[in-house]
Parts: sequence; C-alpha cells; structure tokens
Amino acid sequence: MSLKGKGFFIWKIINSEKGDPKAIARTARDAQLTHVILKIADGAFPYNVNRQTNEDYVGPVVDALRNIGIEVWGWHYVYGDYPTSEANIAVKRMKEFELSGYVIDAEIEYKEPGKKNAALAYMKILRKNLPNIPLALSSYRFPSFHPQLPWKTFLDYCDYNMPQVYWEQSHNPVANLVRTVKEFQSITPFRPIIPTGPTYRAGSWLPAVEDLQKFLDTSKELKLEGANFFSWDECRPAYPDLWKTISEYAWEKPQQVKDITELWIEALNSGNPEQVARLYAPNAVHITSTRSIQGTTDIQDWYKYLLKQLLPNGKFTITGISGAGNSRSINWICKSEKANVSNGRDTFGIINEKIAYHYSFFSTKS
Repeated sequence: MSLKGKGFFIWKIINSEKGDPKAIARTARDAQLTHVILKIADGAFPYNVNRQTNEDYVGPVVDALRNIGIEVWGWHYVYGDYPTSEANIAVKRMKEFELSGYVIDAEIEYKEPGKKNAALAYMKILRKNLPNIPLALSSYRFPSFHPQLPWKTFLDYCDYNMPQVYWEQSHNPVANLVRTVKEFQSITPFRPIIPTGPTYRAGSWLPAVEDLQKFLDTSKELKLEGANFFSWDECRPAYPDLWKTISEYAWEKPQQVKDITELWIEALNSGNPEQVARLYAPNAVHITSTRSIQGTTDIQDWYKYLLKQLLPNGKFTITGISGAGNSRSINWICKSEKANVSNGRDTFGIINEKIAYHYSFFSTKS
C-alpha cells in the first residue's frame, strides 16, 4: 500500500473535535487529508481508552474516517523494556481495528545500552504477525546526532521512515528537511521518507505559517510522497492559522474545474437528456418565451424533446460566454439532422454549482 499526501498524527482523541468521530472525519475531509495516524498504544498498554469506563475511542474514529475514504494508521510510543509485551499489544490493536499501517515511535529510551536486542525482538514479532501491513519508524530528524539508536534494526523491518523534522527554537524548515533526507540517504537501509512537521508550542516557540508552507513546498520539491504533522489535538484548537495553512495546501495539483457552461454544452453533445438534467438543482426553473417548468423531471423531459425530436444528433458549439460568480450568459449554435440554430442565447443562475434558474431563447431553421 502506497502512502501519499497530507497526514496528521492524533495523540489524544478526546481533545480532537471533542472526541466526536463524525466531526474528526468531516474536518479531515475538509483539510484534504489522505491519512490520519491515531495513537493506539503506549508501552505495553492500549491508548485512547477511558480508564474509568473502558470506552475505547479508537474504533468509532477509524470507522468514521474509513467511511469517507481516509486511510487510518496506528502509532505507538515504545520504550523497549518489555519488547514482547509492546509488540503483542501492537498486534492486538492493529488486528482489532484492521488499520492500514503501523508507526513505531522510538525515541530516547531506545538510546540506552542493550536496546538493539529489544528492537530486534520487537520487530520480529511485528513482522511475523503483521506480514502484509506497512510499518514505519518515527524518530529523530538527524541520525548522526543519535548514533546509539538502533536505526538499522528498526529500518530493516520497516517500509517507511517518518522522521520528526522539528525545527524548534528556529524557523529554518528547509535546511532541516534537506539535511534529514540527505542523512537518511547515506545510511542503510534507505526507506521512503514521509517527514513529520511540528504544529505545537515549545516554550515561547511556535512554528510560523511561512514555516509550514516552506516545509510542504520542500517536501514536494524533494519528490517525497507525503508529509505529516504532529499533532491534531494541539494544533486544531489552539493554532487555527497553522491548521488553515495545512488544510488549504493542495498536495496534488487541483484539476481544472470546467465551467457550468462547458459542462452544459458537453451534456447537450452527449445526446443524453439525463446527463443534462444532472446539471440542475432539484427545484430548478427553466423559462422560455412561451412557458415555465420546474423540477429536474420536467426539465429532463424537455431535453428529451430537444435532443431526440427537435435537434436530433445535434452538434452544439459555444460562440460566446459572459458573466461570473452565480450568473452566466452563453451564446451558441447547433447543426443537426433535422434543423439548425444560429441564435441560441441562454442565461443561468447558479447555486452550489448547480443551475437553479435558466432562461432560453433560440429559433430553428430547416
């Protein structure tokens, strides 16, 4: 499975949209996220579970996100003191929620002597029990600063590398990200990098809007498949400008949206009355010099008459367009098997990208 686009880590579900699964899904969709990474375990214990009631917050959020096509991964902070127990809880949670991928957050504890053996034991259990699940490592940005961490042991079993590119106390995301990628390219094994940027406060420091813009731009310039941010539960309620910057950033170049007039002409040329009627709001009104009709059923019937009897196999061509916003005027001509039109003139009133009001004028010549 290939992970692409923008993603967000969620640490505490209850602090993300007040724990409302539907609101989390809706917000993720509006932010154009492709994936969300939920904390599912800490050490040897499940996480995002209410200790008083045993309510598990993870499942409903997974379902809500998955229902709208957003990929859901789990992440787990590990210590390495009880690697078998940590691996077992990871496997249990991953299988319980059928998550798409798993992220290992290994930091300072794994720099302690002897932790290489713990990492190996842990990773072997994961890979044996989750053979088809992509695994990712989330740790420090510069491996040269942390040689004690068993990088190779983790990455040997991973499919992705998600370094924490946190430029705390500075505003130089480009230099940090470029160096991170170069350092990981120089060690073995190299895994595709999906970096994680900061959206939290550290003392008096907070990343700037410009920092996040540059971080995303540089991720794309380096041809990385995606970028993550940490964490939703701090960023979204406290720093709306940071959230807005990420939300509005188009990871993929948006496809050029065709104007309603172009869609209308294309639908006419398809000869399919139903296709034309789909461009209209349910209670749309269509007016000519002789009559008014309302509703897509009557409008579709009128287009059936136009395209099948009056101008069968017609070739419609735009000769002029004017207007903007919620109003358009279009001039058009048509040549058909039965008759021609040289003076077509229509005006559209548009609401929510649908035609709500339509005035038509044209005359036919044999």
